[in-house]
This record gives sequence, structure tokens and C-alpha cells, in this order.
Amino acid sequence: MTVAAVRPRSPAAAAGLARGDRIVAVNGHRLRDVIDFHFHAGDERLELSVEREGVVTLRRLDRRGADLGLELAAPRPGDIATCANKCVFCFIHQLPKGMRKSLYVKDDDFRLSFLHGNYITLSDLDEGSFERIIEQRLSPLYISVHATDPELRHALLGRPRHSAEILPRLERLAKAGIRMHAQIVLCPGLNDGPHLERTVFELAPLHPQVVTTAIVPVGLTRHRERLPALTSLAPGEARALVVTTERWQQGWLAELGSRFVFLADEIYLLAGVPLPPAAAYEGFPIAEDGIGLVRRFEDGFARAAGRHRARSQGGVVTVVSGELFAPRLTALLSRAGLERSAHVAAVRNDFFGPAIGVAGLLTGRDIQRDLAARANLGRAVLVPAVAVRDGDGVFLDDATPADLARDLGVPVTVVEPTPGALLKAIRGA
Repeated sequence: MTVAAVRPRSPAAAAGLARGDRIVAVNGHRLRDVIDFHFHAGDERLELSVEREGVVTLRRLDRRGADLGLELAAPRPGDIATCANKCVFCFIHQLPKGMRKSLYVKDDDFRLSFLHGNYITLSDLDEGSFERIIEQRLSPLYISVHATDPELRHALLGRPRHSAEILPRLERLAKAGIRMHAQIVLCPGLNDGPHLERTVFELAPLHPQVVTTAIVPVGLTRHRERLPALTSLAPGEARALVVTTERWQQGWLAELGSRFVFLADEIYLLAGVPLPPAAAYEGFPIAEDGIGLVRRFEDGFARAAGRHRARSQGGVVTVVSGELFAPRLTALLSRAGLERSAHVAAVRNDFFGPAIGVAGLLTGRDIQRDLAARANLGRAVLVPAVAVRDGDGVFLDDATPADLARDLGVPVTVVEPTPGALLKAIRGA
């Protein structure tokens, strides 16, 4: 494992570790990856075999609390287990050509599922990987289920050469005490209706090891040449799904002590019905998958705005949003008395197509096109951080906020998707 950073005056710094060092063993255990490091580095006293400029030396580290002051480099693309499936709804297959190579990587790596919450199919998992998950208690994992019917799941995964049967794999992990969050990408006409009911009712007996089941709508771009014909979830279908899911939740809450199945925020927004209250999300365990993220943001915004009622002192700003959330964001600002301080720009996604309405998939060129047609952008344009890549802050089309600022003639600020950060940016604090 390569050391990416060492915090000054930390145990790692005291042991003489430096950026670029390679940790090859901990207390005599050879390392394969960052999971091995943390699995073997739980003792108070550690003996690290460290390679620097081709020479391996031993360095002793005394732990003072949980934090070693050590940051390890992320896995390189070539070290990541990739997906051999050709799912009929795979978003990566719907990307246009010519984008940066990293966007086309289809990971199906249990290590990234454990470390970062990436969803995996388990279809490519070999026996050694199963044994390692159980031995090292790599929990929770995030599992792409989609359907429990073996033939239907096989079709949804693009009819791979290997078996796609999921329940025996989930049952094995559940028996070993591994917690899992299941996901269903809902494709109307394929795995909805009775197929969806079968899936969630065959997963429910695995609770509490299968902690939650998330239902998310399929995302379809306009770049689907030579791909299977699919349709997006319609508003009426979304409303019917909300009613059905609420009925299931009531039954499971009584039987399991948990609602168990949860709908993506997009489904409620598409249906045009109120979002559930915060308590209905049971602690928001899968908010980063878009399950309760809107509710958590709106409630947090209302609380933060209530604590600080002062209006902006710096003039109006333009807040960029996807078309799906823009009406709710406008209402939030109005209730906070900020409708004259911030104008919401609901940017249409031409790059991926009108079916994509979330802010995280907006490109620089779409934002530039939309805002260039507006008469007054105010003192600044606020762009949600979910629209740019971590690290170098570029949009999906490789445009940068600096490019956007140059073209629009106003400053562009990237804002973290938290209520406090947005309010601070609007008020110019």
C-alpha cells in the first residue's frame, strides 16, 4: 500500500513514514490492499515493513487512539475488479464516446462496496473473495439485486456466461452475519409489478442481515444506440408505486420492526407527492444512494435558515439546479425569505437527454448554455459540488468552473450540498 499523506505530529509521522512509502506488511502479515492494512493494524503497537527507494526497513508505530495520521492511496484502475455483465440498463453503456477514460470503468469490486458503498452484483465473486469477506467481516456490503427470479435477473444482467442467481449468495453472507443493503433498478415492463413484489418479499426474510432494499428508477440517456429498448418510469406509475410501497412498509414495520423497503427521492418527485418525514427513513442509512437525501437537506435547510433570518448582504446570486429538484429548491428559498437574494436556474440536461433531471449529471456546457440566455445572473453563480469531480473539480464534459466563469462573465462558486454551505454562499458570508 502506498502512503498518500502523513499528518504532522501524528503516530505515523513519529514513526518516520512519508508520502510515497510502500507499506508491504503489518506485524508480519503481507498486504494486498487497504482492507488488509486496517484488518491487521488494530493492535496498539505495530511493526510496519516499509519500502522506500527499493529498500525495505522496519518501522514501529505506537497507536494513540483510532487515528494513525496516515492516508493510503486509492486503488489504481488496473487493480479494481471490473464488471463482466452487460446490464440492459447500465448507465456506463449509455455514455457518449470521447469522454475521459475513468468514466467508462465498470467496477464490481467488493472492496469498493465495503469502503465506499459502491453497488456490486456478486455474480463475479469467486470462492476466495467470499471467504475473505466472511473472515474479515467486511460489512456492510451494497448489493445490486434487481430481481430474485434467476431467469429474469440473468436477462437483466445481459445474459452473462456465469450464473446470475442471487438468493443463495445473499443467504450465505447473511448466515455469516454480513450486513447488506440491496438495490433494485426498476425498469418498467421488466422487473416491476409482480416481479418487484416477488423480489422484495424474497429479500425480506433475510432481514436484519439484508438491512434495507432500495428501489431506484432506471436512468436513460439519449445515447442508447444499439441498446435494449427501455422506458422511463411515468408519473402515474410512480404514484402507484408509492402507494404500494407504503402498504408494504406498514406490514414490515409491524413484522420486522423496520420499513425495510425504501423508494428513491426521484420517485416521489416524479409522482408529485409529499416526501416521507425524516423518521420514516430510519436514520438515513442509504441517503447517499438518493434515499432520503432531499428530506434530510430540506429539513436541515429549514433549521439553518430559522437560526439565521438575516437576508443576504451581497446582492442576488443564481443557484444552479437540475430540473427535478429546482421547484422544491425555489420553494425552500421562498420560505426562508431568500427569494429576492437567490434565483434558481433549472438547467435542462441536453448532454444526456431530458430524462436526466438530477444536478449531479449536469455538464459545464449545459449550464453555460442555459445561463448565457438569462439577463441577470447577479453577483455570482453557485454550482452544486455533486456536478464536479472530486480532486480537480471538472464537470463530466471536462469543462471547469473557471471556463464557466470566463464565458458567463461572473464568478462561479462550487458549493457543497449542505444547507449551511448553500446559505453561507447565498448570503455572501
